[in-house]
Amino acid sequence: MELIRKEIQKYQKASARIPASTTNLGPGFDVLGLALQLYSKVTLEVTETDTQVVVSGVDADKIPSTPEHVAFQAVELVYDRSGTKRPKGFKLQIENGIPAIRGLGGSGTAILGGLLTANVLCSTPFSDVELLNFATELEGHPDNVAASLYGGIVVSAQENAQVHTVRLECPPVLSVVLAIPDFPLSTEQARSVLPASVGFADAIYNTSRSTLLIASIATGQFEMLRVAMKDRLHQPYRASLIPGFDDVAKAATSAGALSVALSGAGPTVAAYCLEHTEQVAEQMQSAFRKHQIASDIKILKPDIDGASLHVENL
Repeated sequence: MELIRKEIQKYQKASARIPASTTNLGPGFDVLGLALQLYSKVTLEVTETDTQVVVSGVDADKIPSTPEHVAFQAVELVYDRSGTKRPKGFKLQIENGIPAIRGLGGSGTAILGGLLTANVLCSTPFSDVELLNFATELEGHPDNVAASLYGGIVVSAQENAQVHTVRLECPPVLSVVLAIPDFPLSTEQARSVLPASVGFADAIYNTSRSTLLIASIATGQFEMLRVAMKDRLHQPYRASLIPGFDDVAKAATSAGALSVALSGAGPTVAAYCLEHTEQVAEQMQSAFRKHQIASDIKILKPDIDGASLHVENL
């Protein structure tokens, strides 16, 4: 993507639009991410007054509007690492379009927004790869931020604090139906139920499925997703935190979904479909309702472009 590296110019205002992401895709725990056509926008502007953080949009009341916001931490990181002199203040605006704490990469989009916009205002000292490493440092894992940065499906791995990625195109025939329950689930809580170690057989099971999943998508053999998205490493443990998960998954596949997985750490449930998306959405929502849980439904296509930037020289 290499955003705005052709010409070094001092900008005073920059905006980034960053797509949501769904990660793990079943067996690809902390490895696979898919960008979705659901977006947040982050705008950073140099000011002559004290720093101001303004949050609007979806779940704005659940997101801190202070310099402790993770997006502003990302801004500070870029200025610190680049050695750029800070202005007197900033105005950081976050127009949030992604449900918070629902397993859709909202914190990752905020981090990327802060990094990308600050990088422009600092005259672009860092490459996209370096920004991805910074984002992973702040986020703790690369799967969400890699997908949101590059778009499509991204396979990521860390080696000696460096993130290595391969991006795959995600054909537009695939749709993702999200059932977003009306309760949050933090990544910390979702990780707390995972075992410290897993059996060798389970490790092989997930390795084979995640490899099959990548090959299935790369070759367009989507019927393989029925087998390829099965998991033994995290979903069996996290299901207990999401009332009705098994029933929602069964309802989705019965209505025509190829496969179902938790979106990230949850609680959002993602169904992968070639057709029958409306029926799948209706049945997933109904299944949650039977467990006295309200849910919001979104039918989305993959985002293939990743993050984008707009700059202004005031």
